[in-house]
Amino acid sequence: MYSKVPMPKVNWTDKNMRYAFCFFPLVGALLGAIVYGVANLLWYQGVGTICFAAVMTVLPILYTGGIHVDGLLDTLDALNSYGDREKKLEILKDPHTGAFAIIGAVCYFVLTFGMWSEVPVEVVPFIAVGYVLTRALSGLSVVTFPLAKNTGLAATFSDMSHKSRVKLTMIVYSFVCFTVLLWMDLLLGGGIIIVSMLVFAYHYHVCKRQFGGITGDLAGYFLQYNELAILIWLVVCHRMV
Repeated sequence: MYSKVPMPKVNWTDKNMRYAFCFFPLVGALLGAIVYGVANLLWYQGVGTICFAAVMTVLPILYTGGIHVDGLLDTLDALNSYGDREKKLEILKDPHTGAFAIIGAVCYFVLTFGMWSEVPVEVVPFIAVGYVLTRALSGLSVVTFPLAKNTGLAATFSDMSHKSRVKLTMIVYSFVCFTVLLWMDLLLGGGIIIVSMLVFAYHYHVCKRQFGGITGDLAGYFLQYNELAILIWLVVCHRMV
């Protein structure tokens, strides 16, 4: 569901839905492995900076099918409507794309492209771990934050999940990522942890204040923004040191 990798068809039942979300960060682990492999292959082949940045910007979207980008765009439209809570939630459900979604998407991908054009080979492993951490935190928000509505993807996963075990699993994933990041480099890895926690706090603020709780679109919004924030931190910090 969260990647375009071919998988055996599964019929969702109450039993297997209870722990399905526990495997969400593994989608990020495979993405990290693919990004790391493709990045090194492109560097080995001597691909130019522009081509490299273009491939690395598009690769995660090809892998996920754009499901999280959809949440980013819907949320940008809702936030920039400056309507009341009900109006914002209505916009999240609207299948039409507004002007602010298009403007936001262009800015997001231009900035992502620019960051990838500055990424040195040494920091790609940090980016790979970041994909796992971001999904662990996104999953944690779905089973921890209050729900904005009783229908939709987030509500389905939250209601059907064994919340205490899924929450514990996401916390374990997060601490494993913290440990790996700090082991690789205290400054770069520690910065990713701090940046991710700040974005996570902002995510909670937006969900609670603007929408009354979490939705699937808001979880995707957080995921995309945190991945970009990690990229920005790594580029800025690597240049400083």
